Amino acid sequence: MTEDSIPNKRIFKDPVHDYVEYDPWICSFIDTPHFQRLRYVKQLGISYYVYPGASHNRFEHCLGVGHLARMMAQHLQKSQPSLGITDEHIRCVELAGLCHDLGHGPWSHVWDGHFIPKALPNHPKWSHEQASEMMLDDMVKKHCSLDISPEDVETVKALISGRKDRCRLGTTMPFLFEIVANDVNGIDVDKFDYIARDCHAVGEKRNIAMTRLIHSARVIDGQICYDIKDANTVYELFYTRFSLHKNIYNHKTTRAIEYMIMDVLLIAQKHMKFAEYIDVPEKYLHLTDDLFHRINMTESEELAPARKIIDRIQTRDLYRRVDYKIMDWDDKEFCQAHITPEAIVHAAKNVNLEGVEQSLIAELTVDHVIVDISKMHYGRGVDNPIYQVKFYSKHEPNVCRRAESGDVSLLMPEKFGELLLRVYTKEERFMGLVQTAYRHVLRSLPMPGEAVEMTTIVPTPPATEAPSTPTALTSTLGLGAPQSRVSRPFGRTPSYSDNQFTTLPPNCQSRSPTRISSRSLKRTRDISIELDIDNPPPTRKSMRLASTK
Repeated sequence: MTEDSIPNKRIFKDPVHDYVEYDPWICSFIDTPHFQRLRYVKQLGISYYVYPGASHNRFEHCLGVGHLARMMAQHLQKSQPSLGITDEHIRCVELAGLCHDLGHGPWSHVWDGHFIPKALPNHPKWSHEQASEMMLDDMVKKHCSLDISPEDVETVKALISGRKDRCRLGTTMPFLFEIVANDVNGIDVDKFDYIARDCHAVGEKRNIAMTRLIHSARVIDGQICYDIKDANTVYELFYTRFSLHKNIYNHKTTRAIEYMIMDVLLIAQKHMKFAEYIDVPEKYLHLTDDLFHRINMTESEELAPARKIIDRIQTRDLYRRVDYKIMDWDDKEFCQAHITPEAIVHAAKNVNLEGVEQSLIAELTVDHVIVDISKMHYGRGVDNPIYQVKFYSKHEPNVCRRAESGDVSLLMPEKFGELLLRVYTKEERFMGLVQTAYRHVLRSLPMPGEAVEMTTIVPTPPATEAPSTPTALTSTLGLGAPQSRVSRPFGRTPSYSDNQFTTLPPNCQSRSPTRISSRSLKRTRDISIELDIDNPPPTRKSMRLASTK
Protein backbone atom coordinates (compact mmCIF):
# COMPACT_ATOMS: atom_id res chain seq x y z
CA MET A 1 0.00 0.00 0.00
CA THR A 2 1.44 3.35 -1.05
CA GLU A 3 1.25 6.44 1.13
CA ASP A 4 -0.46 9.60 -0.05
CA SER A 5 2.09 12.09 -1.29
CA ILE A 6 2.18 15.71 -0.18
CA PRO A 7 2.28 18.20 -3.08
CA ASN A 8 5.68 19.85 -3.19
CA LYS A 9 4.72 22.64 -5.56
CA ARG A 10 4.59 26.29 -4.61
CA ILE A 11 1.36 28.06 -5.47
CA PHE A 12 1.19 31.75 -6.41
CA LYS A 13 -2.11 33.65 -6.41
CA ASP A 14 -2.05 35.70 -9.59
CA PRO A 15 -4.70 38.36 -10.40
CA VAL A 16 -4.72 37.32 -14.07
CA HIS A 17 -4.19 33.54 -14.10
CA ASP A 18 -5.61 32.78 -10.66
CA TYR A 19 -3.53 30.01 -9.03
CA VAL A 20 -0.15 29.36 -10.66
CA GLU A 21 1.95 26.35 -9.64
CA TYR A 22 5.72 26.03 -9.85
CA ASP A 23 7.77 22.99 -8.88
CA PRO A 24 10.87 23.19 -6.61
CA TRP A 25 13.25 23.21 -9.60
CA ILE A 26 11.70 26.34 -11.10
CA CYS A 27 11.40 27.92 -7.64
CA SER A 28 15.16 27.54 -7.19
CA PHE A 29 15.57 30.10 -10.00
CA ILE A 30 12.84 32.35 -8.61
CA ASP A 31 14.57 32.41 -5.21
CA THR A 32 17.67 34.25 -6.44
CA PRO A 33 18.58 37.95 -6.24
CA HIS A 34 18.65 38.07 -10.05
CA PHE A 35 14.98 37.17 -10.33
CA GLN A 36 13.84 38.98 -7.18
CA ARG A 37 15.31 42.17 -8.66
CA LEU A 38 12.32 42.24 -11.04
CA ARG A 39 10.08 43.16 -8.09
CA TYR A 40 11.55 46.67 -8.38
CA VAL A 41 11.17 47.25 -12.12
CA LYS A 42 7.74 48.52 -13.19
CA GLN A 43 6.17 46.57 -16.05
CA LEU A 44 4.78 49.73 -17.65
CA GLY A 45 7.50 52.08 -16.49
CA ILE A 46 6.34 55.70 -16.48
CA SER A 47 2.71 54.76 -17.23
CA TYR A 48 2.29 54.42 -13.47
CA TYR A 49 2.35 58.24 -13.27
CA VAL A 50 -0.74 58.37 -15.49
CA TYR A 51 -2.55 55.13 -14.59
CA PRO A 52 -2.35 54.58 -10.80
CA GLY A 53 -3.32 50.93 -11.24
CA ALA A 54 -0.27 50.23 -13.41
CA SER A 55 1.84 49.40 -10.36
CA HIS A 56 2.64 45.83 -11.42
CA ASN A 57 6.25 44.79 -11.94
CA ARG A 58 8.29 42.56 -14.22
CA PHE A 59 8.31 39.97 -11.44
CA GLU A 60 4.66 38.95 -11.75
CA HIS A 61 4.75 39.27 -15.55
CA CYS A 62 7.60 36.76 -15.73
CA LEU A 63 5.75 34.40 -13.41
CA GLY A 64 2.78 34.59 -15.79
CA VAL A 65 4.84 34.04 -18.93
CA GLY A 66 6.56 31.01 -17.41
CA HIS A 67 3.15 29.59 -16.47
CA LEU A 68 1.72 30.10 -19.98
CA ALA A 69 4.87 28.75 -21.64
CA ARG A 70 4.50 25.53 -19.66
CA MET A 71 0.79 25.33 -20.55
CA MET A 72 1.51 25.72 -24.27
CA ALA A 73 4.34 23.16 -24.28
CA GLN A 74 2.32 20.64 -22.27
CA HIS A 75 -0.67 21.08 -24.58
CA LEU A 76 1.47 20.32 -27.64
CA GLN A 77 3.05 17.36 -25.85
CA LYS A 78 -0.31 15.80 -24.99
CA SER A 79 -2.22 16.61 -28.17
CA GLN A 80 0.60 15.63 -30.56
CA PRO A 81 2.77 12.88 -29.01
CA SER A 82 4.44 12.36 -32.40
CA LEU A 83 6.32 15.65 -31.92
CA GLY A 84 8.54 13.96 -29.33
CA ILE A 85 8.36 16.76 -26.76
CA THR A 86 9.94 15.59 -23.50
CA ASP A 87 9.57 16.87 -19.96
CA GLU A 88 13.10 18.28 -20.25
CA HIS A 89 12.01 20.33 -23.27
CA ILE A 90 9.04 21.64 -21.30
CA ARG A 91 11.29 22.65 -18.40
CA CYS A 92 13.57 24.61 -20.75
CA VAL A 93 10.62 26.40 -22.36
CA GLU A 94 9.13 27.17 -18.94
CA LEU A 95 12.45 28.53 -17.65
CA ALA A 96 12.86 30.65 -20.79
CA GLY A 97 9.45 32.18 -20.17
CA LEU A 98 10.31 32.79 -16.53
CA CYS A 99 13.67 34.45 -17.28
CA HIS A 100 12.93 36.22 -20.56
CA ASP A 101 12.84 39.68 -18.92
CA LEU A 102 15.70 39.30 -16.42
CA GLY A 103 17.61 42.04 -18.22
CA HIS A 104 15.07 44.86 -18.17
CA GLY A 105 16.56 48.05 -16.79
CA PRO A 106 14.94 50.89 -14.83
CA TRP A 107 11.57 51.93 -16.25
CA SER A 108 11.72 49.00 -18.69
CA HIS A 109 11.80 50.17 -22.31
CA VAL A 110 12.83 53.74 -21.44
CA TRP A 111 16.20 52.32 -20.46
CA ASP A 112 17.12 50.13 -23.42
CA GLY A 113 15.06 51.85 -26.11
CA HIS A 114 15.89 55.49 -25.37
CA PHE A 115 18.52 56.06 -22.69
CA ILE A 116 21.28 53.59 -23.56
CA PRO A 117 21.54 54.60 -27.27
CA LYS A 118 22.05 58.23 -26.19
CA ALA A 119 24.23 57.59 -23.15
CA LEU A 120 26.51 55.09 -24.93
CA PRO A 121 26.35 56.00 -28.65
CA ASN A 122 29.54 54.07 -29.43
CA HIS A 123 28.49 50.93 -27.57
CA PRO A 124 27.52 47.93 -29.73
CA LYS A 125 23.78 47.64 -30.17
CA TRP A 126 22.32 46.50 -26.87
CA SER A 127 18.91 45.16 -25.85
CA HIS A 128 17.30 43.89 -22.69
CA GLU A 129 17.20 40.41 -24.25
CA GLN A 130 21.00 40.41 -24.28
CA ALA A 131 21.01 41.52 -20.66
CA SER A 132 18.58 38.71 -19.82
CA GLU A 133 21.09 36.19 -21.14
CA MET A 134 23.89 37.91 -19.23
CA MET A 135 21.91 37.83 -15.99
CA LEU A 136 20.97 34.17 -16.49
CA ASP A 137 24.62 33.25 -16.99
CA ASP A 138 25.58 35.16 -13.86
CA MET A 139 22.72 33.59 -11.89
CA VAL A 140 23.87 30.06 -12.75
CA LYS A 141 27.50 31.00 -12.08
CA LYS A 142 26.82 32.55 -8.65
CA HIS A 143 24.34 29.92 -7.43
CA CYS A 144 25.96 26.53 -7.83
CA SER A 145 22.94 24.81 -6.30
CA LEU A 146 20.92 25.44 -9.48
CA ASP A 147 20.53 22.08 -11.16
CA ILE A 148 20.95 22.89 -14.84
CA SER A 149 23.48 21.71 -17.42
CA PRO A 150 25.50 24.11 -19.62
CA GLU A 151 23.69 22.68 -22.66
CA ASP A 152 20.28 23.52 -21.16
CA VAL A 153 21.48 27.02 -20.29
CA GLU A 154 22.36 27.61 -23.93
CA THR A 155 19.00 26.20 -25.01
CA VAL A 156 17.13 28.50 -22.62
CA LYS A 157 19.08 31.52 -23.87
CA ALA A 158 18.29 30.58 -27.46
CA LEU A 159 14.59 30.24 -26.59
CA ILE A 160 14.66 33.71 -24.96
CA SER A 161 16.16 35.26 -28.07
CA GLY A 162 13.92 33.31 -30.47
CA ARG A 163 17.01 32.45 -32.54
CA LYS A 164 16.58 28.90 -33.86
CA ASP A 165 20.10 28.78 -35.29
CA ARG A 166 21.74 29.02 -31.88
CA CYS A 167 21.23 25.43 -30.76
CA ARG A 168 20.47 21.99 -32.15
CA LEU A 169 16.89 22.12 -30.86
CA GLY A 170 16.19 24.88 -33.35
CA THR A 171 16.61 22.37 -36.16
CA THR A 172 14.76 19.44 -34.65
CA MET A 173 11.93 21.36 -32.93
CA PRO A 174 11.75 24.88 -34.38
CA PHE A 175 8.19 25.34 -33.14
CA LEU A 176 9.40 25.49 -29.53
CA PHE A 177 11.04 28.82 -30.40
CA GLU A 178 7.61 30.29 -31.22
CA ILE A 179 6.27 29.86 -27.68
CA VAL A 180 8.14 32.58 -25.74
CA ALA A 181 9.54 34.89 -28.45
CA ASN A 182 7.87 34.33 -31.83
CA ASP A 183 9.71 36.03 -34.69
CA VAL A 184 7.57 34.26 -37.28
CA ASN A 185 4.22 35.97 -36.67
CA GLY A 186 4.41 37.62 -33.24
CA ILE A 187 1.96 35.31 -31.43
CA ASP A 188 3.63 34.16 -28.22
CA VAL A 189 2.85 33.74 -24.54
CA ASP A 190 4.78 36.88 -23.66
CA LYS A 191 2.16 38.85 -25.60
CA PHE A 192 -0.65 36.79 -24.08
CA ASP A 193 0.42 37.74 -20.58
CA TYR A 194 1.34 41.40 -20.96
CA ILE A 195 -1.84 42.23 -22.87
CA ALA A 196 -4.06 40.56 -20.26
CA ARG A 197 -2.04 41.89 -17.31
CA ASP A 198 -1.71 45.46 -18.57
CA CYS A 199 -5.42 45.67 -19.48
CA HIS A 200 -6.30 44.44 -16.00
CA ALA A 201 -3.95 46.95 -14.35
CA VAL A 202 -5.12 50.06 -16.20
CA GLY A 203 -8.80 49.12 -16.07
CA GLU A 204 -9.30 48.26 -19.75
CA LYS A 205 -12.09 45.69 -19.97
CA ARG A 206 -10.59 43.52 -22.69
CA ASN A 207 -11.10 39.76 -22.72
CA ILE A 208 -8.67 37.93 -24.97
CA ALA A 209 -9.31 34.18 -24.84
CA MET A 210 -5.69 33.18 -24.14
CA THR A 211 -6.54 29.68 -22.92
CA ARG A 212 -8.60 29.06 -26.05
CA LEU A 213 -5.68 30.09 -28.27
CA ILE A 214 -3.31 27.82 -26.34
CA HIS A 215 -5.64 24.85 -26.77
CA SER A 216 -6.16 25.80 -30.41
CA ALA A 217 -2.42 25.63 -31.13
CA ARG A 218 -1.25 22.78 -33.35
CA VAL A 219 2.13 22.13 -34.97
CA ILE A 220 1.95 21.63 -38.74
CA ASP A 221 5.03 21.63 -40.98
CA GLY A 222 7.21 22.67 -38.04
CA GLN A 223 5.16 25.78 -37.24
CA ILE A 224 2.52 26.54 -34.60
CA CYS A 225 -0.84 27.06 -36.34
CA TYR A 226 -4.33 27.87 -35.06
CA ASP A 227 -7.87 26.73 -35.79
CA ILE A 228 -9.53 28.94 -38.39
CA LYS A 229 -12.45 29.34 -35.96
CA ASP A 230 -10.07 31.41 -33.79
CA ALA A 231 -8.96 33.78 -36.55
CA ASN A 232 -11.02 36.63 -35.12
CA THR A 233 -9.51 36.06 -31.67
CA VAL A 234 -6.04 36.24 -33.22
CA TYR A 235 -6.98 39.48 -34.96
CA GLU A 236 -8.36 40.88 -31.70
CA LEU A 237 -5.04 40.06 -30.03
CA PHE A 238 -3.14 42.18 -32.56
CA TYR A 239 -5.69 44.99 -32.43
CA THR A 240 -5.52 45.11 -28.63
CA ARG A 241 -1.74 45.36 -28.86
CA PHE A 242 -2.10 48.38 -31.17
CA SER A 243 -4.69 49.95 -28.90
CA LEU A 244 -2.51 49.56 -25.80
CA HIS A 245 0.50 51.08 -27.54
CA LYS A 246 -1.43 54.05 -28.85
CA ASN A 247 -3.63 54.83 -25.85
CA ILE A 248 -1.66 53.56 -22.85
CA TYR A 249 2.05 53.01 -23.47
CA ASN A 250 2.36 56.15 -25.62
CA HIS A 251 -0.05 58.37 -23.70
CA LYS A 252 0.93 62.01 -24.20
CA THR A 253 1.64 62.58 -20.50
CA THR A 254 3.52 59.31 -20.14
CA ARG A 255 5.71 60.35 -23.06
CA ALA A 256 6.31 63.78 -21.52
CA ILE A 257 7.50 62.25 -18.24
CA GLU A 258 9.65 59.75 -20.13
CA TYR A 259 11.48 62.67 -21.74
CA MET A 260 11.92 64.22 -18.31
CA ILE A 261 13.32 60.97 -16.92
CA MET A 262 15.62 60.81 -19.94
CA ASP A 263 16.98 64.27 -19.15
CA VAL A 264 17.47 63.26 -15.51
CA LEU A 265 19.37 60.12 -16.50
CA LEU A 266 21.56 61.89 -19.05
CA ILE A 267 22.54 64.57 -16.53
CA ALA A 268 23.23 62.03 -13.79
CA GLN A 269 25.09 59.68 -16.13
CA LYS A 270 27.90 62.21 -16.56
CA HIS A 271 28.75 61.87 -12.87
CA MET A 272 27.35 58.52 -11.71
CA LYS A 273 28.32 56.45 -14.80
CA PHE A 274 25.58 53.84 -14.29
CA ALA A 275 25.04 53.20 -18.03
CA GLU A 276 28.30 51.20 -18.03
CA TYR A 277 26.66 48.70 -15.68
CA ILE A 278 24.89 47.03 -18.62
CA ASP A 279 28.01 44.89 -19.14
CA VAL A 280 28.68 44.21 -15.44
CA PRO A 281 26.10 41.79 -13.99
CA GLU A 282 27.27 42.36 -10.39
CA LYS A 283 26.32 46.04 -10.69
CA TYR A 284 23.39 45.64 -13.06
CA LEU A 285 21.82 43.48 -10.35
CA HIS A 286 21.25 46.63 -8.27
CA LEU A 287 19.99 48.82 -11.12
CA THR A 288 16.21 49.24 -10.71
CA ASP A 289 13.58 51.99 -10.67
CA ASP A 290 15.12 52.99 -7.33
CA LEU A 291 17.67 54.92 -9.39
CA PHE A 292 15.15 57.78 -9.42
CA HIS A 293 15.40 58.18 -5.64
CA ARG A 294 19.14 57.59 -5.55
CA ILE A 295 19.61 60.55 -7.87
CA ASN A 296 17.18 62.67 -5.86
CA MET A 297 19.04 61.90 -2.62
CA THR A 298 22.30 63.36 -3.91
CA GLU A 299 23.49 66.75 -2.69
CA SER A 300 26.20 67.63 -5.22
CA GLU A 301 25.85 70.79 -7.28
CA GLU A 302 26.50 68.84 -10.48
CA LEU A 303 23.24 66.94 -10.05
CA ALA A 304 21.14 69.95 -9.04
CA PRO A 305 19.59 70.23 -12.56
CA ALA A 306 18.56 66.56 -12.36
CA ARG A 307 16.99 67.06 -8.94
CA LYS A 308 15.13 70.11 -10.26
CA ILE A 309 13.55 68.02 -13.02
CA ILE A 310 12.62 65.34 -10.48
CA ASP A 311 10.92 68.03 -8.41
CA ARG A 312 8.99 69.13 -11.50
CA ILE A 313 7.78 65.55 -11.99
CA GLN A 314 6.67 65.27 -8.39
CA THR A 315 4.84 68.63 -8.48
CA ARG A 316 3.32 67.83 -11.89
CA ASP A 317 5.10 70.70 -13.65
CA LEU A 318 5.60 68.58 -16.76
CA TYR A 319 6.84 69.05 -20.28
CA ARG A 320 3.83 70.03 -22.37
CA ARG A 321 2.54 68.62 -25.63
CA VAL A 322 1.68 71.54 -27.90
CA ASP A 323 0.48 69.69 -31.00
CA TYR A 324 0.11 66.30 -32.67
CA LYS A 325 -0.67 64.82 -36.05
CA ILE A 326 -1.20 61.36 -37.50
CA MET A 327 1.14 60.75 -40.45
CA ASP A 328 1.49 58.02 -43.03
CA TRP A 329 3.82 55.15 -42.18
CA ASP A 330 5.90 55.73 -45.33
CA ASP A 331 6.58 59.36 -44.40
CA LYS A 332 8.78 58.61 -41.39
CA GLU A 333 12.11 59.51 -42.98
CA PHE A 334 10.55 62.62 -44.53
CA CYS A 335 9.19 63.77 -41.16
CA GLN A 336 12.41 62.98 -39.29
CA ALA A 337 14.43 64.97 -41.81
CA HIS A 338 12.21 68.05 -42.03
CA ILE A 339 10.14 68.38 -38.85
CA THR A 340 12.88 68.91 -36.29
CA PRO A 341 13.48 71.10 -33.24
CA GLU A 342 16.05 73.00 -35.28
CA ALA A 343 13.55 73.75 -38.03
CA ILE A 344 10.89 74.85 -35.53
CA VAL A 345 13.23 77.17 -33.62
CA HIS A 346 14.66 78.56 -36.86
CA ALA A 347 11.14 79.40 -38.04
CA ALA A 348 10.34 81.05 -34.70
CA LYS A 349 13.36 83.31 -34.97
CA ASN A 350 13.36 84.06 -38.69
CA VAL A 351 9.72 84.20 -39.74
CA ASN A 352 7.39 87.06 -38.91
CA LEU A 353 4.86 84.97 -36.99
CA GLU A 354 1.76 86.97 -36.17
CA GLY A 355 0.47 87.15 -32.62
CA VAL A 356 3.40 85.48 -30.85
CA GLU A 357 4.97 86.89 -27.72
CA GLN A 358 8.02 88.67 -29.13
CA SER A 359 9.88 88.70 -25.81
CA LEU A 360 10.03 84.89 -25.80
CA ILE A 361 11.62 84.52 -29.24
CA ALA A 362 15.11 85.40 -28.04
CA GLU A 363 14.86 82.93 -25.15
CA LEU A 364 13.67 79.94 -27.20
CA THR A 365 16.40 77.40 -27.99
CA VAL A 366 16.49 73.98 -29.60
CA ASP A 367 16.72 72.40 -26.15
CA HIS A 368 13.22 73.70 -25.35
CA VAL A 369 11.59 71.72 -28.19
CA ILE A 370 11.00 67.98 -28.59
CA VAL A 371 9.70 66.33 -31.76
CA ASP A 372 8.51 62.81 -31.02
CA ILE A 373 7.70 60.45 -33.92
CA SER A 374 6.41 57.04 -32.83
CA LYS A 375 5.42 54.06 -34.94
CA MET A 376 1.96 52.69 -34.18
CA HIS A 377 1.13 49.28 -35.67
CA TYR A 378 -0.49 45.93 -35.04
CA GLY A 379 2.81 44.20 -34.41
CA ARG A 380 4.05 43.49 -37.94
CA GLY A 381 4.63 46.94 -39.40
CA VAL A 382 2.22 48.03 -42.13
CA ASP A 383 1.28 44.44 -42.97
CA ASN A 384 -1.88 42.71 -41.85
CA PRO A 385 -0.60 40.42 -39.06
CA ILE A 386 -3.27 37.84 -39.84
CA TYR A 387 -1.62 37.10 -43.18
CA GLN A 388 1.53 35.89 -41.37
CA VAL A 389 -0.38 33.33 -39.29
CA LYS A 390 -1.22 29.89 -40.61
CA PHE A 391 -4.52 28.20 -39.84
CA TYR A 392 -6.04 24.73 -40.10
CA SER A 393 -9.60 23.41 -39.99
CA LYS A 394 -11.06 20.41 -38.20
CA HIS A 395 -11.72 18.83 -41.60
CA GLU A 396 -8.01 19.01 -42.50
CA PRO A 397 -6.18 19.17 -39.16
CA ASN A 398 -2.80 18.39 -40.73
CA VAL A 399 -2.97 20.96 -43.51
CA CYS A 400 -2.19 24.62 -42.82
CA ARG A 401 -2.62 27.66 -45.02
CA ARG A 402 -2.85 31.43 -44.73
CA ALA A 403 -6.29 32.97 -44.29
CA GLU A 404 -7.71 35.43 -46.80
CA SER A 405 -9.75 38.50 -45.90
CA GLY A 406 -12.95 36.67 -46.82
CA ASP A 407 -12.07 33.98 -44.28
CA VAL A 408 -11.80 36.45 -41.41
CA SER A 409 -13.45 39.84 -42.01
CA LEU A 410 -13.81 42.48 -44.69
CA LEU A 411 -13.89 45.21 -42.04
CA MET A 412 -10.13 45.60 -41.77
CA PRO A 413 -7.99 48.68 -42.47
CA GLU A 414 -6.01 48.95 -45.68
CA LYS A 415 -2.83 49.69 -43.72
CA PHE A 416 -1.91 48.45 -40.29
CA GLY A 417 0.68 51.06 -39.34
CA GLU A 418 0.84 54.82 -38.91
CA LEU A 419 3.05 57.50 -37.42
CA LEU A 420 2.11 59.54 -34.37
CA LEU A 421 3.92 62.88 -34.51
CA ARG A 422 3.90 65.01 -31.38
CA VAL A 423 5.64 68.27 -30.51
CA TYR A 424 6.50 69.08 -26.89
CA THR A 425 8.01 72.04 -25.12
CA LYS A 426 9.93 71.79 -21.87
CA GLU A 427 8.50 75.09 -20.60
CA GLU A 428 4.81 75.84 -20.95
CA ARG A 429 5.44 79.55 -21.53
CA PHE A 430 6.64 78.62 -25.02
CA MET A 431 3.48 76.68 -25.94
CA GLY A 432 1.93 79.22 -28.31
CA LEU A 433 5.24 80.19 -29.90
CA VAL A 434 6.36 76.61 -30.51
CA GLN A 435 3.00 75.56 -31.95
CA THR A 436 2.88 78.56 -34.31
CA ALA A 437 6.44 77.91 -35.52
CA TYR A 438 5.79 74.17 -35.91
CA ARG A 439 2.66 74.79 -37.95
CA HIS A 440 4.58 77.15 -40.19
CA VAL A 441 7.12 74.38 -40.83
CA LEU A 442 4.31 71.89 -41.44
CA ARG A 443 2.55 74.09 -43.99
CA SER A 444 5.85 74.85 -45.70
CA LEU A 445 6.70 71.23 -46.47
CA PRO A 446 7.27 70.62 -50.18
CA MET A 447 4.75 68.77 -52.29
CA PRO A 448 5.72 65.24 -53.38
CA GLY A 449 8.19 65.43 -56.24
CA GLU A 450 8.88 69.11 -55.59
CA ALA A 451 12.48 70.18 -56.09
CA VAL A 452 13.99 70.90 -52.70
CA GLU A 453 17.07 72.91 -51.86
CA MET A 454 18.86 71.13 -49.04
CA THR A 455 20.29 73.51 -46.44
CA THR A 456 21.82 73.17 -43.03
CA ILE A 457 19.98 75.04 -40.31
CA VAL A 458 22.30 77.04 -38.12
CA PRO A 459 21.87 76.23 -34.41
CA THR A 460 19.98 78.78 -32.35
CA PRO A 461 22.28 81.39 -30.74
CA PRO A 462 22.30 81.66 -26.94
CA ALA A 463 19.57 83.71 -25.37
CA THR A 464 22.11 86.39 -24.41
CA GLU A 465 22.67 87.32 -28.06
CA ALA A 466 20.39 89.88 -29.65
CA PRO A 467 17.94 88.23 -32.07
CA SER A 468 18.31 89.10 -35.69
CA THR A 469 15.58 91.03 -37.46
CA PRO A 470 12.92 88.64 -38.79
CA THR A 471 13.29 88.16 -42.51
CA ALA A 472 11.20 86.63 -45.22
CA LEU A 473 12.45 83.13 -45.91
CA THR A 474 13.44 81.61 -49.20
CA SER A 475 12.21 78.26 -50.44
CA THR A 476 14.64 76.29 -48.31
CA LEU A 477 13.26 73.04 -47.02
CA GLY A 478 10.62 73.42 -44.33
CA LEU A 479 10.93 77.19 -44.09
CA GLY A 480 9.46 78.58 -47.30
CA ALA A 481 6.40 80.79 -47.39
CA PRO A 482 3.35 78.62 -46.73
CA GLN A 483 1.26 77.86 -49.75
CA SER A 484 -2.37 79.01 -49.72
CA ARG A 485 -4.02 75.68 -49.12
CA VAL A 486 -6.16 74.36 -46.31
CA SER A 487 -4.80 70.85 -46.59
CA ARG A 488 -2.93 68.69 -49.00
CA PRO A 489 -2.62 64.93 -49.41
CA PHE A 490 0.75 63.31 -48.88
CA GLY A 491 0.82 59.58 -49.48
CA ARG A 492 -2.22 58.26 -47.63
CA THR A 493 -2.09 60.90 -44.92
CA PRO A 494 -5.40 62.82 -44.76
CA SER A 495 -3.49 66.12 -44.75
CA TYR A 496 -0.56 68.05 -43.39
CA SER A 497 -2.93 70.81 -42.32
CA ASP A 498 -3.29 72.17 -38.80
CA ASN A 499 -4.89 70.02 -36.12
CA GLN A 500 -8.12 71.90 -35.39
CA PHE A 501 -8.51 70.26 -31.98
CA THR A 502 -5.22 71.50 -30.52
CA THR A 503 -5.09 75.08 -31.81
CA LEU A 504 -3.71 77.56 -29.26
CA PRO A 505 -3.51 81.34 -29.38
CA PRO A 506 -0.05 82.29 -30.72
CA ASN A 507 0.72 84.09 -27.45
CA CYS A 508 -0.49 81.21 -25.23
CA GLN A 509 1.86 80.51 -22.33
CA SER A 510 -0.24 78.05 -20.30
CA ARG A 511 -3.21 75.82 -20.97
CA SER A 512 -3.64 73.48 -18.03
CA PRO A 513 -6.86 74.28 -16.08
CA THR A 514 -5.76 72.00 -13.23
CA ARG A 515 -2.53 73.83 -12.45
CA ILE A 516 -3.60 76.79 -10.31
CA SER A 517 -0.69 78.62 -8.75
CA SER A 518 -0.55 79.14 -5.01
CA ARG A 519 -0.54 82.88 -5.68
CA SER A 520 -3.87 82.58 -7.48
CA LEU A 521 -5.32 80.58 -4.61
CA LYS A 522 -4.15 83.19 -2.10
CA ARG A 523 -5.64 85.98 -4.18
CA THR A 524 -8.94 84.08 -4.29
CA ARG A 525 -8.94 83.75 -0.52
CA ASP A 526 -8.14 87.46 -0.05
CA ILE A 527 -11.10 88.63 -2.13
CA SER A 528 -13.56 86.13 -0.72
CA ILE A 529 -16.48 87.50 1.26
CA GLU A 530 -16.07 87.24 5.01
CA LEU A 531 -19.16 85.74 6.58
CA ASP A 532 -20.84 87.50 9.53
CA ILE A 533 -21.19 84.82 12.22
CA ASP A 534 -23.88 86.79 14.08
CA ASN A 535 -25.95 87.37 10.94
CA PRO A 536 -25.61 84.28 8.74
CA PRO A 537 -27.25 84.34 5.33
CA PRO A 538 -30.83 83.04 5.33
CA THR A 539 -31.38 79.42 4.41
CA ARG A 540 -34.07 78.25 2.04
CA LYS A 541 -36.04 76.85 4.98
CA SER A 542 -35.97 80.12 6.98
CA MET A 543 -37.05 82.07 3.91
CA ARG A 544 -40.00 79.72 3.42
CA LEU A 545 -41.09 80.07 7.06
CA ALA A 546 -40.84 83.88 6.86
CA SER A 547 -43.14 83.96 3.83
CA THR A 548 -45.87 82.09 5.74
CA LYS A 549 -46.03 84.60 8.58
